[in-house]
Amino acid sequence: MSTAGKVIKCKAAVLWELNQPFSIEEIEVAPPKAKEVRIKILATGICRTDDHVKKGAIVSKFPVIVGHEATGVVESIGEGVTTVKPGDKVIPLFVPQCRECNACRNPEGNLCIRIDITGRGVLADGTTRFMCKGKPVYHFMNTSTFTEYTVVDESSIAKIDAAAPAEKVCLIGCGFSTGYGAAIKTGKVTPGSTCAVFGLGGVGLSVIMGCKSAGASRIIGIDLNKDKFEKALALGATECISPKDFTKPISEVLSEMTGDTVKYTFEVIGHLETMVDALASCHVNYGTSVVVGAPPSAKMLSFDPMLLFTGRTWKGCVFGGWKSRDDVPKLVTDFLAKKFDLDQLISHVLPFKNINEGFELLYSGKSIRTVLTF
Repeated sequence: MSTAGKVIKCKAAVLWELNQPFSIEEIEVAPPKAKEVRIKILATGICRTDDHVKKGAIVSKFPVIVGHEATGVVESIGEGVTTVKPGDKVIPLFVPQCRECNACRNPEGNLCIRIDITGRGVLADGTTRFMCKGKPVYHFMNTSTFTEYTVVDESSIAKIDAAAPAEKVCLIGCGFSTGYGAAIKTGKVTPGSTCAVFGLGGVGLSVIMGCKSAGASRIIGIDLNKDKFEKALALGATECISPKDFTKPISEVLSEMTGDTVKYTFEVIGHLETMVDALASCHVNYGTSVVVGAPPSAKMLSFDPMLLFTGRTWKGCVFGGWKSRDDVPKLVTDFLAKKFDLDQLISHVLPFKNINEGFELLYSGKSIRTVLTF
């Protein structure tokens, strides 16, 4: 493309400091260096994790461009890039896959050593590709998709089928894959089993889709907001309950409802109390509980070790356990083959400039996933 090798001026949503709204600014995006790729973003989803940066629950340097769930097209590549070329449709990956570290080489692993969960805010060479008003702007999770153009390391990008609709498959970059994989890959839900899902946002609904796909016979959705029940039932939940309707612990409610047969529970909220509730709610001996919701930074969890001593399994789950560069293209192919429906997860589509409105929809509980288009 004619912009290859040149600085690109474009619009981006910059967070200048904590607890401030996004500011639409003109930024400068430097060309990709060796083993880097510059992407033109086509569509990006609003995820609760982005809000965690805004509120300080996830550590980040400021100013920063967040966003990590997107579809784009390769604009240009740096020296030594071999897996994508200009014009390829791609999904940026907040969980990279370098294919060299211990986690990447292990068949069960997916937490690549190159993931930026500590808020370094720079690419592999230790520098940023963004400038605004003469100041460097930091990256987020190796992706930074709330911008018309971004630069990522080659290990943080997956080439996908050109026929895939950008405003839908962007959800495979985070929310859908995280929830669906939590059931399929991390939890390994078995046919005929009983599951309970704590939290019925976009990721929780994706967990329900995964449980259904795996053949679970009973899927119980749990949320304080009963407005979310209709959608959960449409996607595969067999019943939904609100903890506000009971005076006893939710673990006891679920035990009585199911005759003590809940084999799998999923915490998709990110609250310490519900993580313990979900653990207590799976079977005392053979139950598995999966932590899917991002936990708040610098918080410690206290729980009764007897919950584990009796035989339960407690697991964590980043990006659904998928190996990102290997599995994201396959998930896109599965979507195109109609193995799952992403339309049900997208409640709003807004132009990128309306990003603050999209976050207000998140706070109000009225949206499942809002997708911003460019």
